[in-house]
Amino acid sequence: MTHENKLGMFIHWGIYAQAGVQEQVYARMNWEREEYEKLAKTFNPVNYDPEKWVLLAKEAGMEYICFTTKHHDGFCMWDTKYTDYNIMNTPYGKDVLKMLADACKKHGMLLSFYYSCPDWHHPYGYNPASTHQWKAVMRDDINTEIYREFVKNQITELLTNYGDIYTFFWDIPPRIYDPSLNELVRKLQPNIYINDRGYDKGDFSTPEREYQSVDGSRFTRMTEACNSVGEQSWGYRSNEDFFSKRHLTTSIDKIMALGGSYLLNVGPNEKGEITEEYADRIRKVGDWYNRMEGCLVCHEADTFNYKVKKNKVFVTKKDGKSYFHFYEGTVSSSVAFEYFPKKPQKIRLMNTGKELGCTIEKLPEYQANGQAMTHLHISGIPIDDLVSEPIIIEITW
Repeated sequence: MTHENKLGMFIHWGIYAQAGVQEQVYARMNWEREEYEKLAKTFNPVNYDPEKWVLLAKEAGMEYICFTTKHHDGFCMWDTKYTDYNIMNTPYGKDVLKMLADACKKHGMLLSFYYSCPDWHHPYGYNPASTHQWKAVMRDDINTEIYREFVKNQITELLTNYGDIYTFFWDIPPRIYDPSLNELVRKLQPNIYINDRGYDKGDFSTPEREYQSVDGSRFTRMTEACNSVGEQSWGYRSNEDFFSKRHLTTSIDKIMALGGSYLLNVGPNEKGEITEEYADRIRKVGDWYNRMEGCLVCHEADTFNYKVKKNKVFVTKKDGKSYFHFYEGTVSSSVAFEYFPKKPQKIRLMNTGKELGCTIEKLPEYQANGQAMTHLHISGIPIDDLVSEPIIIEITW
């Protein structure tokens, strides 16, 4: 294994949840500033219970939570001294981040922070070198240095007051090189991992939504992909178009089989609840993931040329066993390998835990010069029962 990989929960939550549209509703729907920012005066998530969030993540086999401390709108979800535009100046008036940090510590869940580089509220938030600047406060006297000092003050709060932090997720590359920000992050949290969307290179890359490996090569550096359970929004959307369990589990299997981590996002509503339609999708993904018994983490590439017929597959190895990730399922109830190191001692279908049978035989379908070729033939896969999830087969040689 070249780096860590884990499954985690991404949480996009802020005053935008009240609109029930999207986390960038202010820009995407072109709201007036006064209309949007008055949402801070009505934000009162009276049903917020971070333990429920943490326990949902644990139920799904997730090992960390990445929380949006500040999104592009500039609203801060913690008790910050550097702007009044924060959770303490709402009807709720409690540090929701502190509550989440305490719940994570109680239940052994790692905690990560998301922090937006764009800031549509700060008077010096406008950065002409970057993107996502549509609603920034425009000024003739552009001064990104003043804004970076503000950012340093805020990340000092975040990385000092909330315990050990697993990863730091900058969002939207500022296209300004300033290594002092990541240096500060590392000074405050020596064991932290930092992504590549900030003011310096960072430790890990962050492909978003859909990622396609060109040749199935493993990631050469720490990688964390992310997607939301919904197609239209990362924040809460009242009439969201949800991805299928098959789409999400296929995406997770592809990324994690290549050695990456995966953040699966939900958007809590204005009351602080991860509603059942969101939670149900997390549970369905978790049901599949937990049946994989940890084979998606801390593995290595299996480089033997098996030449698996007719199916797309990534192959990994862990604890002396090989794992065949048929991330789009299998085309039939069997799989055939043209090459194999020796006869398997045991073959197990991770999806069900059942042992599968195999033969080493000539298969009429596969020929060379008109003659049937010998293959390792694994049969008895209940494909019609597994249409909504990737198929993973464990082989002990």
